[in-house]
Amino acid sequence: ENMSDFSLNITDCSQVVVPEEVFFTVAAAGILENLLVLIAVIRNKNLHLPMYFFICSLAISDMLGSLYKTLENIFIILCKMGYLTRRGDFEKKLDDAMDSMFILSLLGSIFSLLAIAADRYITIFYALRYHNIMTLRRALVILATIWTFCAGSSIAIALFSYEAATVIPFTILFPLMMFFILCLYVHMFLLARSHAKKIASLPTSTVHQRTNMKGAITLTIFLGVFLCCWAPFVLHILLARFCPHNPYCACYMSIFHVNGTLIMCNAIIDPMIFAFRSPELRSTFKKMFCCAR
Repeated sequence: ENMSDFSLNITDCSQVVVPEEVFFTVAAAGILENLLVLIAVIRNKNLHLPMYFFICSLAISDMLGSLYKTLENIFIILCKMGYLTRRGDFEKKLDDAMDSMFILSLLGSIFSLLAIAADRYITIFYALRYHNIMTLRRALVILATIWTFCAGSSIAIALFSYEAATVIPFTILFPLMMFFILCLYVHMFLLARSHAKKIASLPTSTVHQRTNMKGAITLTIFLGVFLCCWAPFVLHILLARFCPHNPYCACYMSIFHVNGTLIMCNAIIDPMIFAFRSPELRSTFKKMFCCAR
């Protein structure tokens, strides 16, 4: 917020403000949709599989992102109304907690996508041994490790966010992990294409291969949506840290609220992808709504 105010003094670009009603509506929709995904997986025992647990991890990350932006906007409103000050000790601790939640959401999303990508890779190329490799217990251990690491990293980064040595590794992690997942995708699709030609004469294997490739395509959609929604905000962080006085950087930072809204749009789009691409999840949603009625 301080950086956005400062940018107005050195650029002719006017700050783009998202109406609070739109902001809170988008945030509430994202939280409720991902909560429905969590409830659906918990209630349907057929969904108690590693893949859906990784999807739940991504849903939790999306919820944290929407919750972070919602609380941040509430605190900004309270500051403008005079109930909070921008430089008080309590407000400083509150700001660190909010930053930690944001970083936790971002890291949780990245590593959840990485876990889903690894799961799809094993499903496609080690189908016969998948249930031995990716057991439910192993998936839970992976998730526990991911969230422990993300929680510790988010606290450390939030506490030392003013140090360049902290900001640089954090911002480098985003494109690095995306590049790693992209390489995994390219390798996955090239091998899948080769395998599809070899097993074309086997009808059952072909059906199985198509099912697995459908999961890979779903993951590709997840990744594309994630990049479109989070990359502008990560770029904002980089510009705010390394070129705040540049008029071009300041002009980009004037759309801070739009970039924040994109994060919450990601939380709305992901559950729609879950429901559209997963027949089992769609069936669970229908049963939940029918019971509610």
